[in-house]
Amino acid sequence: MEGKRLSYGESRFLDVIWENEPVSSGRLVELCRDLLGWKKSTTYTRLRILVEKGYVKNEESMVTALVSRSEVQAAESAYVVEQTFSGSLPGFLVSFLGGKTISAKEAEELKKLIDEHRED
Repeated sequence: MEGKRLSYGESRFLDVIWENEPVSSGRLVELCRDLLGWKKSTTYTRLRILVEKGYVKNEESMVTALVSRSEVQAAESAYVVEQTFSGSLPGFLVSFLGGKTISAKEAEELKKLIDEHRED
């Protein structure tokens, strides 16, 4: 997924696909019209782009995602940390918290995540 960033519209489109897959391309046009206000041509253009980027497949008019929501979120998050905070996860967290406090439960969950992902 590196080098194939999603636009806001593509991200919203993927959300529609994830929530409805497998979905026929005709039904996808209807969903995008109702949920996103898109025309048929816009839906098919976005679909073509996401197929080219390797995010979805469209076989026999059935659309399915080739990547999970968590994979896309991880890639986008890593990009933000790298580009905005020079790769500093602590810098990102300080900015994200913005002086807010977190609950003891949230702190425990974060400690657990850190322990699971720590290099030894």
